[in-house]
Amino acid sequence: MPNYSGSWNLVQQMQAVAASNWPSQPGTVGIFAIGSACFVATTTRDKYTFASCTVASGAASTSASTYGSASGNSTVGIFALGNCSTTRNKYTYSGDTNATATASSTFSVTGSAAGNSTIGIFALGLTPNCASTTRNKYTYAGCTSSSATAASASSYFGSAAGTSSVGIFALGVASGSRSVTRDKYTYSGCVVSSATAASAASNAGAATGTSSVGIFALGAAPSASTTRDKYTYSGCTVSSGTSASSASYRQSAAGNSTVGIFALGNICGVNSTTRNKYTYSGCVNATATAASAASQSGSAASNGTTGVNV
Repeated sequence: MPNYSGSWNLVQQMQAVAASNWPSQPGTVGIFAIGSACFVATTTRDKYTFASCTVASGAASTSASTYGSASGNSTVGIFALGNCSTTRNKYTYSGDTNATATASSTFSVTGSAAGNSTIGIFALGLTPNCASTTRNKYTYAGCTSSSATAASASSYFGSAAGTSSVGIFALGVASGSRSVTRDKYTYSGCVVSSATAASAASNAGAATGTSSVGIFALGAAPSASTTRDKYTYSGCTVSSGTSASSASYRQSAAGNSTVGIFALGNICGVNSTTRNKYTYSGCVNATATAASAASQSGSAASNGTTGVNV
């Protein structure tokens, strides 16, 4: 990754922008891979600008994908395409360019991911037809993928959020049934320990948050749910977060230090364009600008949250 420290004159800056090597302002956009539109995997991605709540086209994925996962830092988002594939894409926010990223260790689907400014931890989910404990560590500098410490139980359809130090992984379906289990992944030392359990057994949810709290939409518990948990990292406490506008599952989410945008996914058995905006200050839930297409089972990453990956 280029070194942006030091002094840059205007010509150097403009050359870097033209080459898509100049960093975009952190915390400004979220990239949402739509997932399944009309129950068919798609390459479509939306770019959600947080300040104006506007949706535009993002660079498409290299192949149709669904049931994927994503993590990143202020410069790039790494998207595991899912769809029983090892393929990952690297989305560079500056210039909105998409390229191939280092593949996962095995083909998989229904995974989850969280990380900090240096690494992303990808729980692979189903690999290919069996729930797995496998996690990969993706190091952004060098685009290398290696083994990460395994989950506490074989699982899939999970969700994850965290701080610069830890990732909290809701396992989803673990050992064959919906679970309240969450793992705490400490990046330093790659240590896995127990995190405070969810308020209800669930799967196919989504999560995003700040450096202080993670908001976990529980998804199906056992049917579609409006329930969200607020996970406070200091003390590892779980309390009620403000509910979603509709019961849903197979969601995705991304945000910055102020808001989290939740794509609700499947509502009443039908793909949806509905997104909610969760404002962390006051735990307020409101309508967010809709997706470009009715869809479910997507994934999302943003270009930075202060204290997490910036």
